[in-house]
Amino acid sequence: MIKRILGTFSGLALAMTPSLALAEGATAYSRGNAVGYFAAIAAILIFGIHDTFHKKWLTWGSAVVISVTLYLMLPKQ
Repeated sequence: MIKRILGTFSGLALAMTPSLALAEGATAYSRGNAVGYFAAIAAILIFGIHDTFHKKWLTWGSAVVISVTLYLMLPKQ
C-alpha cells in the first residue's frame, strides 16, 4: 500500500511540475526549480504523515493542505 501511494505521489509530482511551471509563464529558474523542490518536499511530508498515523482521511487532508500551502509559498514570477 505504501509503495503504491509513494509511486502515485511521485508520478503526479513528475507529471505536474513541468506543466505547472509552463502554465504560469515563469522563468526556468525562479519558479520551475522551486516547483520541483516543493513537490519533493510535499511528497516526503505526506508520506511521513501517512506512515505515522495510518489514517486515510488525514493523509488526503494533509495532501491538500500541504500542496496548497507550498504552492502559495512559491516565489513570484
